[in-house]
Amino acid sequence: MNILVCDDDKEILEAITIYLQNEGYTVLKAANGLEALQVLEENDIHLIIMDIMMPKLDGMRATVKIRENKNIPVIMLSAKSEDTDKIIGLNMGADDYIAKPFNPLELIARVKSQLRRYTTLGSLETKVNVFQTGGLEIDDESKCVTVDGEEVKLTPVQYKILKLLTANAGRVFSIDEIYEKVWNENAFGAENTVAVHIRRIREKIEINPKEPKYLKVVWGIGYKVEKI
Repeated sequence: MNILVCDDDKEILEAITIYLQNEGYTVLKAANGLEALQVLEENDIHLIIMDIMMPKLDGMRATVKIRENKNIPVIMLSAKSEDTDKIIGLNMGADDYIAKPFNPLELIARVKSQLRRYTTLGSLETKVNVFQTGGLEIDDESKCVTVDGEEVKLTPVQYKILKLLTANAGRVFSIDEIYEKVWNENAFGAENTVAVHIRRIREKIEINPKEPKYLKVVWGIGYKVEKI
């Protein structure tokens, strides 16, 4: 598989290249966002590792451009570790985020995880109908929900709610938004209805529903599935 590594720090660029080549990946390099876009136009790329702070075109703006017509996974790198940078990067279209300095083993593990999410049975077919965060996975073609490999049985309404939130992992939906998108009707008086379904979904997908890993409340706003 071909991986594009984009970083203006030559030492980091070479180090990542060596780590990936040792795992059998083909590495293409770029020193800024503009070069990355050019490489993408000329090559078949399966994953991108993108630094945030770069000259000419930074990683976030480059990722926005990439997301206009490509769905390949993007892992962002940054010397900054603030949550705001992570949130902005993920909202811009990145699939994962690693703060420098990073552990090479962690980087390789995340690369493999992202590639697994975007390939089918070792082929390079994009799984556009599979939504996954952490150990939670939804296959929308088979309507199958699994948590850590174990199948979870949901009602049709529960499935629609969980699919909506998982397909948009990290985004907070208000109660009214959830109701209107799932029930396709006005959300007047929907709070209790949605809350009951959320509770029942948690009972099925969470190890400890009182301290959920995936399906979380954002007090005063709504609910989200955590992006892991």
